[in-house]
Amino acid sequence: MKGFDPKFRDFPDYIIGITKEIWEDRGIATLRDYYADDIVVRSPDSVVVGNGHVIAATLATLAEFPDRRLLGEDVIWSGTPEEGMLSSHRILSTATHLGDGVFGKATGTGIRYRIIADCHALGNRIDDEWLVRDQGAVVRQLGMEPRAYAAGLIEREGGPDECVKPLTPDTDRDGPYMGHGNDSEWGGRYAGILTRVMDADMAVIAAEYDRAVQTEYAGGVTGHGRAAVGGFWLGLRASFPSAKFAIHHTIGLEDPMMPPRAAIRWSLWGRHDGWGAFGRPTGAEIYVLGISHAEFGPWGLRREYTLYDETAVWKQILLKTGG
Repeated sequence: MKGFDPKFRDFPDYIIGITKEIWEDRGIATLRDYYADDIVVRSPDSVVVGNGHVIAATLATLAEFPDRRLLGEDVIWSGTPEEGMLSSHRILSTATHLGDGVFGKATGTGIRYRIIADCHALGNRIDDEWLVRDQGAVVRQLGMEPRAYAAGLIEREGGPDECVKPLTPDTDRDGPYMGHGNDSEWGGRYAGILTRVMDADMAVIAAEYDRAVQTEYAGGVTGHGRAAVGGFWLGLRASFPSAKFAIHHTIGLEDPMMPPRAAIRWSLWGRHDGWGAFGRPTGAEIYVLGISHAEFGPWGLRREYTLYDETAVWKQILLKTGG
């Protein structure tokens, strides 16, 4: 890989390798080498600029979860070393809540949850990132509900006027990466499926999903079969029926010994004007950043992973309604 450290054999090895080096090998200082000084990191709960913020957040997380492991399940990627590459890295994280922090007093509870990080890398450095953690899964395993956690977070951060504002198109910042992925048929196929789902064409589930599909969804929910697919997507879309659905990045990939895969970064932007996963409609304006991975087999879409941050959605609802 031109411009990258030769110890990495390919781009997935680079992404998985530096993740382990930073987190599990405690090479936190290497973030100054692997992350650009002015990197833009967007997560549903905030937008930060600069690797100093990334270092601070890493230290805080490790103080709260000192035994955290980040197990790389897949890296779906596009681009070239010369022009830059975008990785969609799906991680299964395990950790024990051993320190006080943003999730409250240490409980000693063991947790597991997923993260998907879309990172742009050029010249051995990451300079743009979109990061979605399954915060709903985390807080539930620690004995809280996402709405209550969001309410407490607003209070701990100084109230509605002073608290950290979630990601929206108004708070977003442009970074150096302006690409939209690649033109693989698998990315296009998955984009078409999600577009039909968000257009309320639920017949696409029977047409495109394997009857034995395995699903891993926000909230740490594992499901099997098409009913699990319909229940998840209906619950989300029904909460925001008039919101605009947009696909921002699409990758399809075929690798030896792997099924055809796709990664899509998407959003919903609009009002909480329907009954669904977020209860009684409030009219609050919300922004949902989501990342989805899919694996295809001979009978259709056989595995689907979709993450968004329930706590960030509740935070937006509470900030708008004062609830």
